[in-house]
Amino acid sequence: MIRSILLSTFLMTSVTVFSQNLKTVSYQDGSQKLNGLVTSNSGKNLPGVLILPAWKGIDDEAKTAAAELEKQGYIAFVADIYGEGNIPTDADSAGKAAGYYKKNYDAYQKRISLALEQLKKNGAISNKIAVIGYCFGGTGALESARGSLPVVGVVSIHGSIGKDQTRKNGPISTKILVENPADDKGVTPEDYNNLIKEMNEGKADWQIITYANSKHTFTDPKSPDYNEVMAKRAWNHTLMFLKEILK
Repeated sequence: MIRSILLSTFLMTSVTVFSQNLKTVSYQDGSQKLNGLVTSNSGKNLPGVLILPAWKGIDDEAKTAAAELEKQGYIAFVADIYGEGNIPTDADSAGKAAGYYKKNYDAYQKRISLALEQLKKNGAISNKIAVIGYCFGGTGALESARGSLPVVGVVSIHGSIGKDQTRKNGPISTKILVENPADDKGVTPEDYNNLIKEMNEGKADWQIITYANSKHTFTDPKSPDYNEVMAKRAWNHTLMFLKEILK
């Protein structure tokens, strides 16, 4: 109990410090204002990582990931997918907002593309950029690969991996890492098998790591699903993948 309290206190303090080191970057999608976040090493001509947050928009997990990636020598940019005035306030509104972009995947890919442009404007080397995403953002990471966006690799972290089966599978040149919790009720065996089929038909360089005893949001310290051991492993796997493709 004491350990859990200390961990929570540490995480809250860390997030506050991390947030202070992130700078807001405003950009546009037509008339819609978007507000992303960039790490303090922007402008330094380094490999870049775009972070796609979970279904409620930019959160502490995305901010913490950005700060940790900066320590590893990457410029990190946290994308704003929903835009100013459209940030979900509860699970119901988050489900509706994320559902819209999952269905209208071309709009999702456009918002990701706009964030990628901001990452480049802030110093990321254009041919050394990757995308990582959590939950809804994990879906976006896969959409980055499906849409042939100009990135060398993507990491889907407990993302929704299913795709409308009326969409045709196409070539995939982006390297893919899927970090899949074994007990995620949102991922069906059909989703899993269809993703493998899609990646194989696309002749992708892919890998899936499945984490035992892990439910959907196993990497988020604020979630009841949090699995500290598996979360650390997943993050180490992310860093190893990024080092391979970006450095």
